[in-house]
Amino acid sequence: MSGSRTEFTALQRSLHWLMAICILAMLFVGVGMVSTVGRQYIPLLATHKTLGIAILALAVIRLAVRFVYGAPALPGDLPEPMKLAAHLSHLALYALMIGMPLIGWAMMSAGGYPITLYGQIRLPPILPQSDSLHTLLWNAHFYLAFAFFALVLLHIAAALFHTLVRRDGVLQTMLPVGNSDVPLKPQRNTR
Repeated sequence: MSGSRTEFTALQRSLHWLMAICILAMLFVGVGMVSTVGRQYIPLLATHKTLGIAILALAVIRLAVRFVYGAPALPGDLPEPMKLAAHLSHLALYALMIGMPLIGWAMMSAGGYPITLYGQIRLPPILPQSDSLHTLLWNAHFYLAFAFFALVLLHIAAALFHTLVRRDGVLQTMLPVGNSDVPLKPQRNTR
């Protein structure tokens, strides 16, 4: 869905920046978690699981909001390969925002570990216990985290490219405060 809007809705912008904070925190907590064997591991793990489920819930909400409200069109003069890259990178981001928490949840389930979040909220296992499946899912979660981090860096680089090089107003469509007064280049296609 797309319209002639020149920016995302306030709800979309709020969800984007809340998720950006959660995802960056998750990446740092994850690195800290796998690099420690001390007593900090348990609180880091609880934070990691809680953030993961929060990201999963926010991503599902964000997808629903995106379906309802659509997105502003990309600049009309943006080359087709860049439009395709923008589309595919957003699909990959959504796939990882939903897939990583589900893989983590499945991994903990297959390992027979309790999935306890802050507030002592317990989630049910989503897979039966299996050591081989736990190992497979652990590896997938570990390596996909690197892909997620790389994709986040690519997303930030693209935002900077649109702002500093193209100066086409794409970043302004997602800034936390409305920017209706910011002139944008002519737009036609959706993301």
